[in-house]
Amino acid sequence: MRKTTILMLLACAVQGAAMAAVVGHMSPAEPLTVERIRTLPQAQQAPWFTYLARSRAQMEEDKATLAAERGDQPAPPPPPIGHAGTGMPLRKPAAWYAKPEARRVADTILSFQTPAGGWGKNADRTGPPRARGQNYVGDENWSYVGTIDNDATITELRFLARVQAQQPGAAGDAYRASFVKGVRYLLRAQYPNGGFPQVYPLQGGYHDAVTINDDAMVNVVTLLSEVARRQDDYAFVPANVADAARDAVGRSVNAILMAQVTAGGVLTGWAQQYDELTLAPAGARNFEPIALSSSESAKLLAFLMTIPDPSPEVIRSIRASAAWLERVAVRDVVWTGKSPDKGRMLIPGPGAGPLWSRYYDIATMKPIFGDRDRSIHDDVNEISLERRNGYGWYGTWPQEALARYAAWSRAHP
Repeated sequence: MRKTTILMLLACAVQGAAMAAVVGHMSPAEPLTVERIRTLPQAQQAPWFTYLARSRAQMEEDKATLAAERGDQPAPPPPPIGHAGTGMPLRKPAAWYAKPEARRVADTILSFQTPAGGWGKNADRTGPPRARGQNYVGDENWSYVGTIDNDATITELRFLARVQAQQPGAAGDAYRASFVKGVRYLLRAQYPNGGFPQVYPLQGGYHDAVTINDDAMVNVVTLLSEVARRQDDYAFVPANVADAARDAVGRSVNAILMAQVTAGGVLTGWAQQYDELTLAPAGARNFEPIALSSSESAKLLAFLMTIPDPSPEVIRSIRASAAWLERVAVRDVVWTGKSPDKGRMLIPGPGAGPLWSRYYDIATMKPIFGDRDRSIHDDVNEISLERRNGYGWYGTWPQEALARYAAWSRAHP
């Protein structure tokens, strides 16, 4: 019987491969522009025009500050590139953050804070402080100069908060001032509808979209929630900044609820990115199509369950997203490791699972997969080897959130 089952699964896999198809092409997200704002109802336009003007002015100030530092001298080499969070551990014992090693990292962080108040991504903060005239990011392109992508800005702020807690006197004032500046940067970056762009000041392209991808917005809102409580590492935050953070969290929760996708009359999960003006699901990079995302939905579910005294709307959202994640789980298949010849593959695996596809088509709720050429496929085994190996198409991301949901649902019958 087991042999028959395996043969049937293999036959289905072969048949599925034969029927695999390109089911669409990814449309890139649109940037925020004056022309697009003018398509909004008249009563909604003013806050967006103000936001766009402020963003443009801030970018001009950031660039002018760097140019003034350089004068007519050659630019120093860009700083070293690292991975997300390089040199900024957040789980050390509290006493470690009083050591010279931690303070050196904090001083380097201070030196790379942009005039706007944010930080670039993928930086090695164990290196030397920023030299006068040196770029804020690890290349000479004006790209990601202030971003929440890859945990940037949030990690720097959390690290500064930990260090300042061990420097209660004047020695910690610079860290506290930098932290407050960084929080105000996040507050200014927030869109009028409560969402957050990936890059601020706005960079254009898909970076302007409201970015749920890689937990960017969740990381911001989680930090702001902690800042609003003014406890532990954040007890020093001025009351007015904490109040502003609390208001920003409320607007973000409202945006999250508005962005949750209804398909076929049923509330489901969330996409990775959303159009900044309409909150309609949007594409991101060429291989990241408009779709529901299990990973990002799981993170949003986990965040919403942390809200004390949730409203009926939040409770409804939590229950719906958990039910959707349960429905779209995939079983009896295995997502293989990287082999030199075939790369990662989805193959039959009787009894295996659950797994979740990263993306689900909003209309059909079937897994879909993107490639570098913007093509969208219904079979992960049909996309290019480079993309199969280079992206997390299947995973177990929702398991932890669903386990927490089981306990949460008992407390919220």
